[in-house]
Amino acid sequence: MNFAQFLAILRARWKVALIVFVSVLVLAIAVSLLMRKTYMASASVVVDSTKPDPLAAVLYAGGVNPSLIATQIDVIQSDRVAFKVVRNLRLTENPQIREQWQDATDGVGSIEQWLTTTVFQKSLDVKPSRESNVVTVSYKAPDPQFAAVLANAFVQAYLETNVEMRVEPAKLYSSFFDQRAKEAREALEKAQSKLSEFQKEKGIIATDERLDVENARLSELSSQYVALQSLASDSGSRQTAAKGKGADRMQEVLNNPLIAGLKADQARQEAKLQELTARLGEKNPQVIEARANLAELKARVDSETVKVAGSLGIANNINQQRAGEIKAALEAQRAKVLQMKAVRDDGAVLQRDVENAQHTYDTIMQRLNQTTLESLATQSNVSVLSQAVPPVEPASPKLLLNIAVAIFLGTLLAIGLVMGMELRDRRVRSIEDVAQAVALPIIGVLPSPHARRLFRKTARVNLMQQRLLGGYAPEAGKGA
Repeated sequence: MNFAQFLAILRARWKVALIVFVSVLVLAIAVSLLMRKTYMASASVVVDSTKPDPLAAVLYAGGVNPSLIATQIDVIQSDRVAFKVVRNLRLTENPQIREQWQDATDGVGSIEQWLTTTVFQKSLDVKPSRESNVVTVSYKAPDPQFAAVLANAFVQAYLETNVEMRVEPAKLYSSFFDQRAKEAREALEKAQSKLSEFQKEKGIIATDERLDVENARLSELSSQYVALQSLASDSGSRQTAAKGKGADRMQEVLNNPLIAGLKADQARQEAKLQELTARLGEKNPQVIEARANLAELKARVDSETVKVAGSLGIANNINQQRAGEIKAALEAQRAKVLQMKAVRDDGAVLQRDVENAQHTYDTIMQRLNQTTLESLATQSNVSVLSQAVPPVEPASPKLLLNIAVAIFLGTLLAIGLVMGMELRDRRVRSIEDVAQAVALPIIGVLPSPHARRLFRKTARVNLMQQRLLGGYAPEAGKGA
């Protein structure tokens, strides 16, 4: 079928096509005029995902989280928000709504669930904006005022739910940290009590200062012991030397003034003895007396030397005794310092326990204060961008759009019906139909008596005959 045949069919059945087209158009207009008008009110919110939490100060990851807006849309459409709308507007107390619920469900179920699953889901529309964090909340209702009220109610309920979703975890954490804080405080008190009892038992006031004093005393005793050891060794050597033949050459003997004076007297006496012996002879009483005096001086020198040597022994004994005493004091002081270090180490362990318990308690209290503040927060990262206002024009039905759709559908339906009728009752509409029906060449065409342009049609027929007969064409106006 070519386009000429298609036009011929439409021209033959134009009345049927026109009736169908007009019927569809009239029906669409009538339905649009009879349909109940509904109004759509829209409010918008913006989800700010770039600002940090003013309390937790936790930054979002760089850029916008792709799932953030989708999550917010799901929250707006959730039953939790819908139930909050019902409670905030007290829709369950509205007699008209209760009557509608009674007629729809016969009183089965709850009115909140019916409003949420039946009414709100059909009338609520939540759409995100492209390439932005703006979410538009629209509500459709027969009353424009009611539509605006419901749209704003959903936005307000969403804001409250968003705050609750932030606050509820903080409240749970606050309760958790409050319990942990009590346990940490008890642990801190126990650690401090152990440390206090230990310090009281050991008599510790300032462990580090006392240990410094005892260490200084230990160092002093060690120095004294080393010095006494050196002195005792020296005095022992001198005592050994005093017991030998060289006692008279010892420094103590030589430096002794009494022995020095006796030796000087001995030297003078020896000189006098020599002089008297040379002058008076060996038997002279003066010589004998001088010799006796010299012997007495020698005895006194030897006696004093023995005394000095004996004093060296006494000094050596004293030095040895003092070295022993200092050694014993040194050992006692060393043991005392070691004991104090052990006590200090034990006290340090207890002190670290106290410090760790204090640090744990401080950390938990910091988190407790933070979560407590978060649980009291009344702000979120969602802000109202625009409030819904009662619309002036209805959202549906849209008369012009319905007419355009009716024209399109009516045209398709009319063409489809005409073509269906033609297929059921096929008729000859053109020369091509005759040629296809008889499968023979056409040698002539009688013009329609109503034709107004006979010449043009005759010329067109002659051309068709020429094409069908293989080039042969009779003269115009004559049959073949």
